[in-house]
This record gives sequence, structure tokens and C-alpha cells, in this order.
Amino acid sequence: MKILVLNCGSSSVKYQFFDLDKNLALCKGLVDRIGMAGAVLAHSRYDGEKINLVAEILDHTMAIEYVVAILMSKNHGVIATQKDIDAVGHRVVHGGETFSGSIKITDDVIRVLHENIGLAPLHNPPNIKGIQAVTRLLPDTPQVGVFDTAFHSNMPHKAFLYGIPYELYKKHKIRRYGFHGTSHRFVSASAASMMNKDISELKIVTAHLGNGCSMAAVDRGKSIDTTMGFTPLEGLLMGTRSGDMDPSVILYIMGKEELTSSEANTLLNKHSGLTGISGESSDMRDIITSMKEGHKRSRYAFEVFCYRIKKYIGAYAAAMGGLDALVFTGGIGENSADVRAEVCKDLGFLGLEIDGKKNDSREDDISAPNSRVKVFRISTDEELVIARDTQEIVKGN
Repeated sequence: MKILVLNCGSSSVKYQFFDLDKNLALCKGLVDRIGMAGAVLAHSRYDGEKINLVAEILDHTMAIEYVVAILMSKNHGVIATQKDIDAVGHRVVHGGETFSGSIKITDDVIRVLHENIGLAPLHNPPNIKGIQAVTRLLPDTPQVGVFDTAFHSNMPHKAFLYGIPYELYKKHKIRRYGFHGTSHRFVSASAASMMNKDISELKIVTAHLGNGCSMAAVDRGKSIDTTMGFTPLEGLLMGTRSGDMDPSVILYIMGKEELTSSEANTLLNKHSGLTGISGESSDMRDIITSMKEGHKRSRYAFEVFCYRIKKYIGAYAAAMGGLDALVFTGGIGENSADVRAEVCKDLGFLGLEIDGKKNDSREDDISAPNSRVKVFRISTDEELVIARDTQEIVKGN
């Protein structure tokens, strides 16, 4: 089955096209600057052939029209006709409490996505636009929604409820939802496979570390807790997001600096995190370089970042009553040996120790020979998860 996977942002469309019968990503690309001058489609094929097209791309329908056209292009494409697209899978950020798994798109599903816009005002609207664009362009092609929140949707009440009046949860659905679910699901399953064990036997902590960061406690294949909350702001220190903090801090800052709620939201999401502490950059590579050159605030940023990850490893091991594996993924998790080394330092009491040479050489299994807990760096593949879910649901229907 050939599956087109779409990830629609406010001004962009990322895509990958899979032939799952051959277990091959035939091509991938990005349409960027939708609705702006100088919109560009960057397309690359599995054989290394690449092309950039600059065009006037006014909206998501036009963007996806360009994607379908490049898929069928005689010189750059991988299929002959639109009929070769068997199904389309969409990354959808927020499923609220309605969707606990991936689902075939129907009018009722779209209605619920509209109802959930308040929970993800920046993400669900472009996700919906992508679905509507495919409906217009490929009306007979089945579509599936795969939700970032779904993997965490069955967390117990003790993990997802906040200490606010229960009526506010019932009225406004204020609770921990968690995000990066497809990534946590993929890398935890991959770790189980690398250990030659059934995931139902394992207690795994997964750390998705990029510009946005989250961790999950995956107990026998189920997410029982995760660091991101009602929004992606909670939890770990991130590139520009503050992560965990005393809620009174922002009220205090708003009063002292006379900030509006919108300005406070921007402060916490765009000017905090690694950027806020270091004053240098949101990029961990820059932070580490600056730290090694003696920049004190960059060291602070690095140490806070790693310390919070370490704390959650301990917390999640306690929550699960043990730990069999720790997985690093995401741009920082996969590529920063310094972060992995700092996080894992002094965790021997959990039976966790990494091999320094393996860590520096970027091996997948970086566990020390005597480490009871396996430690992995695994490249995540959220698009492949979406493609596989889409195939399973379409074939099941």
C-alpha cells in the first residue's frame, strides 16, 4: 500500500510518501512559506534526486496540489497517477479526550477537531485545512488522523489531573494531555525489539529531546505519565520554553513588567528555556560550544536542561516500580553525546551506566557491559508510525 503522510503547519506542509509493501520511503519534502512571497517546495527522492521549486502558493489546498503534482512528475516523481495514492495519513496535534487512537477521517471526526481547536489553537486549524484540502483534491482517497496526544490518552487520573477544582476539569477539559505520542510509541517499541523482548514485559523511559522536549514513562507498552501537560509548555527545559515552574512566577512577572496575557504567553514559549537562561541560543550545539569556551550562563542552561531530565528518569522509575531501558531520541537526544553523558552520570544506583566510547561513537546501544538498564539512542520516525496506522485502519475498514 502506498501512503502519503502530511504534517500541516500554519505556513508549511511536510510530507513523506511510503510504499509499505517495500518498506520504503519513496520521497519526502516540505512546502514552506505558504501564503507568503517566495514560497518553496523542497522535494527529495529515495535515490538522492532533489529539486527546489519556488512558486506562488496561496493556501494549503494549493500546497498539497503541488505535492501531488510532484509525486506524479515525469522527472522527479514516484507514481503515475493520483490513483496510486492509496490513502493519506495526517499528523493531528490534539485529539482531546475524544480520540484514544488513530481514526479514519469522517465528517464527525472533523467536527470534533473543530471543537478541540481551543486546546490547540495554533496546530489544529492547519491540520484541519490539510484534511479539507485532500478531500477537495482526492475525494475518493481514504484519510486517517493520527494524534500526538493519543498514546498518552489512557494515563490514570492520578497522572493527568491537576490540583485545581475538579469542576474546571469537567467544564474546560483542563488536564495533562501530553504530546510527541507517536515518537514515544515508536522508540519504546524499537527499544523492546532491540532487546528481543515483548514490550509488555518492559518498563521504559523515553526522552524526546529537540527544540521541544518531552519524556514518557512507558509501562508495559502503555504511557502512564509524560512531562508535557495541558500544553507543550510544561515539563523539561526546552529551546525557548520554560518548562516546569511555580505558576505564581508568571503572575508576579506580569505585575512587575505590566505584561498582557498574550505577552506573558510569548515570554514563556518564545524567550525562555535555553535561550532565556543562556542569553546565547536555543540550539544545544551553540550552548555546548559556548559553555566549553567558559560562558557561565551557557553552563547554567546546560546543567538545568540535563538535571531536569535526570530528575524525571528517577521519578518515572519510581512511578513504574523499576526501569529496564532508557531511550534518547530527537535532535539533541540522538546527536549530543555531552547531554547523554551528563544525564546518565551518577545513575548507577538505578543499575544504569553508559559506555563512554559507544556514546561518543553514536552507537544505538550505548549501555556499559555491566549496566542492568539498557540505554539506547534511537532515531524516531513519526511519519512511519502515521503511515503504518493509516494502512492498518484503511485495511480494517
